[in-house]
This record gives sequence, C-alpha cells and structure tokens, in this order.
Amino acid sequence: AGQLTPAASLTPLRLIARLEFAESLRSRWFHFYALVVTGLMVLLILTGVSESRVLGFTGLSRLLVTYIQIAMAILPLFIIVTTARSMVGDREAGNLEYMLSFPVPLSAWYWGRFAARLILITVPVLGALAIGAGYGLVTGHDIPWTHIILYSGLVTALAVCFLGLGFFVSAISRSTEVALGLSLIIWLALVAFLDLLLLSVLIKARFVPEFVIGIALANPLQSFRTASMILFDPQLILLGPASYVILDNFGVKGYVGWAMIYPIALGLVLAALGYWRFSRSDLV
Repeated sequence: AGQLTPAASLTPLRLIARLEFAESLRSRWFHFYALVVTGLMVLLILTGVSESRVLGFTGLSRLLVTYIQIAMAILPLFIIVTTARSMVGDREAGNLEYMLSFPVPLSAWYWGRFAARLILITVPVLGALAIGAGYGLVTGHDIPWTHIILYSGLVTALAVCFLGLGFFVSAISRSTEVALGLSLIIWLALVAFLDLLLLSVLIKARFVPEFVIGIALANPLQSFRTASMILFDPQLILLGPASYVILDNFGVKGYVGWAMIYPIALGLVLAALGYWRFSRSDLV
C-alpha cells in the first residue's frame, strides 16, 4: 500500500480547517484585521496611555482597560460582517458547489470553518494583549496576569458568540446583500441596548429596574463591557446604581463567569441552528 500524504492522513474536520486557514491567510480581510487590532495596542503604548491616570486607573491597567473597550467596538462588527458573507458568498460564487463535490461531510465543512475562523479571530487580539504584557515587563509596570488571562477568556467568548451569530445569519440569508444588511441591523440593535439610549428610555417609561438590567445582561456586548470593567473596578462605581443589582445577584466572580459562559453558549446554539438551517436548505 502507498504511503499516505500528510493531507490525506488528516480528518475531514482538520482538513477543512487547514484549508480555511490557508485561504484566510491569503485574504486581505485577515491582514487588515490583524493590523488594526495589534496596531491599536501599539498606538496606545506610543501615546503614553499607561502613564496617564483616569478615574483611578493607571499603568498597565489603564492601557488594558482602554484597549479592551475599543476592541469591543471593533471585534463584533468585523466578525459578524465578514462571517455573514462567507457561506452565502461561496454559494453565489459557485465555490460551495465545488467544495461539496469532494467526499467531505457537510458537518466537517461547516464546523471546520467555524473552528478555523475562531482561531484566526482570537489570535491577533491575544497577540496584542501579549504585546501589552511585554511592554509592561520592559517598562517595569506591575502586570495583572490574572486580568490578562480573564480578558483573553472574555475576548474568546465574545468571538464565539458573534461568530455563531454570523454563521447563523449567513445560513438563513439568500444573498450577500441580505446577509450584510441583517448583520448590520443586529449589530446596531445590540449597540443600542449597550448603553444609555434605550435603557434610559425603558427606565423613564417606569419599567422595573431588574427587567431593564436583565435586558442589558442578555446583551453579550453589555456583558463583556461590564465584566471588563468589574475586573479593575470591583465596586462598579463607573456603572452607577445598576451595580447594586449586579453585585447583589452575581458577585464579582459570578458575573465574570456569566460573561464568559453565556456568550459561548449563545454562540454555539446560534451556530448549531445555522448548521441545521444550512443542512436543510438548497445548498447550491
């Protein structure tokens, strides 16, 4: 018997993931994304953010808080827009029909792409956090290793959530234009729930505060934002009166756990629904 080649010895899932890696590393979207998320950290370092003091935050803590808050605005939008176009774009271009002509299970094709994209999305952000930690080592700042690890977990959870959402949108859309429009509407809706605009309207309409905060907790963006704040501000002074409801019901550790487990579970459920819809639709 002939000896198997390295590619032939891979499982279908790993083979599709490897192919997705190769295609993404050649594409402009990944290079642009990696440049933005790592360049943002370098820019914050060069502007001396770690030397400033705002609301008690200084040093590497100030740098990490600023970076995470900005990344929260970039990461979800980029993930959902690029992912929502992926499968429906392949269908329109005829690439999907070509790929499915090979003896590869549909589940391996779908989940292999999901796993590969998750790694491609999280690695540049984790690399940027490593750059921040390296800067802290060189300059003699105290490095909050526990917070860096927890931030890495929060970023991964947010990536899983919006990646699953993007795959779901791509599975239910019949054209690239519909996928892009729907993804932007979802992102804008989540941003509207994120801060004061819609929540203040609900409070003014005399909704029960617990109901309003429950809506905020159901928003993965708000969960991420609050968890990133609670790591350096355990009393949630910046959040105001809403902090009492969160701390009384969750506590610091409980809320950080919620902010990691909930987005991952939501993303995997949406990705599974997308696979169910995708496997029962007209693939070509």
